[in-house]
Amino acid sequence: MRILIAEDDRDLCTIIAKKMKSCDYSVDTAFDGREAFEYIDVADYDAVILDIMMPEHDGFEVLSHIKAKNPAIPVLFLTARDSIDDRVLGLDSGASDYLIKPFSLDELSARVRVMLRAKSSNVTSVLRVGDLELDTTKKTVIRSGRIITLSAKEYSLLEYMMHNSDIILSRSQIEDHIWDFTYEGGTNVVDVYISYLRKKIDEGCERKLIRTIRGRGYMISDRQ
Repeated sequence: MRILIAEDDRDLCTIIAKKMKSCDYSVDTAFDGREAFEYIDVADYDAVILDIMMPEHDGFEVLSHIKAKNPAIPVLFLTARDSIDDRVLGLDSGASDYLIKPFSLDELSARVRVMLRAKSSNVTSVLRVGDLELDTTKKTVIRSGRIITLSAKEYSLLEYMMHNSDIILSRSQIEDHIWDFTYEGGTNVVDVYISYLRKKIDEGCERKLIRTIRGRGYMISDRQ
């Protein structure tokens, strides 16, 4: 899953980005509202962590821009302004959640997980496709009782596909959600990682879950 962090305190932004990457998210960072606008215009994010008090454009302006592009993107506001009126204004403006500085990084990551679950309509942290289970909190993957060990990128790809089970995902959609702007790999990276997942998820199983839809992309599904 891909996240944008917009925070003008560079040290704090770096710390948050490191935490989100440790949770296997792809992360882009912006240090002012103008940069946030630019990222939002060219990438498709699963969630945004957004400081309110930023130069160029403040958090409310950036939030309005996000919602104009895609109202479904969950946004978590970060702010030192802790009055009830400020919190109400943030939530009424369309933010999904509101976290007051200083905050716990573990709490921040938990709130991001909750936002992503709400976006995909999953009421628990466990995603299921057939006999395949992925726990987004424990970061574990199990198929038919067998524990499957995945790399960080393999896990991110599988989680994204399971959040969108039974939906055909194009190569460009997958690349946009799993790799950030720092990626400099090959053009066939999606095909390579799909191949890695197939070997770990489907090899030796009678029912194959990861499917190629010729000319359109890939899908994970347990349907016949």
